[in-house]
Amino acid sequence: MVILTLNCGSSSAKYQVYDWDAQDILAVGVVEKVTFAGSFIGHKAKGKEEYTVQHDCPTHTEAVNLIIKTLTDPEYGVIKDMSVIKAVGHRVLHGGDKFTKSVIVDDAAMKAFNEVKDLGPLHNPANIMGIEAAKKVLPDVPHCAVMDTAWHQTMPPESFLYAMPYEWYEKYAVRRYGFHGTSFLYTAKRAAVLLGKDPFKTNLIIAHLGNGSSINAVKDGCSFDTSMGITPLEGLVMGTRAGDADLATPFYVMRKTGMSPEEMENTLNKKSGLLGITGQYADRRDIQAAALKGDTRARLSQDMEAYRVKKYIGAYKAILGRVDALVFTAGVGEFATFMRKKILQGLEGIGIVYDPEKNDLSHTRNTETRISTDTSPIPVFVIPTDEELVMTEDAYALMKGTYDVHTKFTYSFQTKDYVNKGRAAGLKEELAKHPELKSIIAEAT
Repeated sequence: MVILTLNCGSSSAKYQVYDWDAQDILAVGVVEKVTFAGSFIGHKAKGKEEYTVQHDCPTHTEAVNLIIKTLTDPEYGVIKDMSVIKAVGHRVLHGGDKFTKSVIVDDAAMKAFNEVKDLGPLHNPANIMGIEAAKKVLPDVPHCAVMDTAWHQTMPPESFLYAMPYEWYEKYAVRRYGFHGTSFLYTAKRAAVLLGKDPFKTNLIIAHLGNGSSINAVKDGCSFDTSMGITPLEGLVMGTRAGDADLATPFYVMRKTGMSPEEMENTLNKKSGLLGITGQYADRRDIQAAALKGDTRARLSQDMEAYRVKKYIGAYKAILGRVDALVFTAGVGEFATFMRKKILQGLEGIGIVYDPEKNDLSHTRNTETRISTDTSPIPVFVIPTDEELVMTEDAYALMKGTYDVHTKFTYSFQTKDYVNKGRAAGLKEELAKHPELKSIIAEAT
């Protein structure tokens, strides 16, 4: 049985093909620069050479069709035809407060996604277009929506409400929703396994750090608070998003410059954050290279990013009281050793003591590592996220009628003996080159 997952972003379409019976990934890939000139697909199938080809994709419909064509290609594909695919899982950025778990896409679900698409203007239209395109190609299989916001529906009112006119919440659903929920679900469950604890007796602080970043306070295994808000703009300093700021600032600048609301929204989402501070860089690797060459604004952007994460760690420690682990995940969280170092330095006072040598060793997506000292009151883990696996398992369970909200549902990766075959193979190769990595692998207790 084969399950396809699609993640259609504002300018990309990621996919994964999963063989459920073999519990193995057959292919992964992404169509980049969707809606722009020069769009292309990068495709990697198990046991085959990586395949890249340019193809115009003015909308996500063309991108999905390109994915289907590639998957069934006689040379580079992994399936004979689309009939072997029995379910499709779709990432949906914003489900508002209408969904507490993943759902099979029907007319009511599509109506709900369209009703809240203004809350996710960069992503929801692309998510919707991806679903519509995939349903045309695969009309007879269940299509399942996995919402980023669903995980956070356990937050209490004191966490999710803003101190604004209450009628805005009643009439316009103005509240904190939070995002990266699929990543937080996966890493929260895996952290509980590593700690040897009941997931619903586990308190965590999870930092999902990528181009878009957010941090999550997990209390008794459920989301309690998170840094992103009604949209993904609030919270941490991100690649191009401003994060937390005085709400009066946009109005002040608009009066000074004559900027329109649309121009301001675009600036706060696409021209701020690290790009806004450095003036030219949003990628942490570029920023680190510039910082090492003495670029003061690059260094400033790093200091600002780390400072903001530290503030949230401290705040969430105060909110949770007992913290069983701090977790880093996503591209920056998993690989940017220099950024983790900046964040972790000086947290000894709240029980977080990192090991510099362990931190430097941990830059892999093939295994989970512990980068805190053996005596640190609060362990620090780096857990590579696996949003696609969550989407795949949700889609399979929805297809079989066995799925439920995460508090009543158990995933395969919640067991001590869970193995990701692709990552296990990658780790074997990595250990052959870097045997010292073995010393920091986090073992389930």
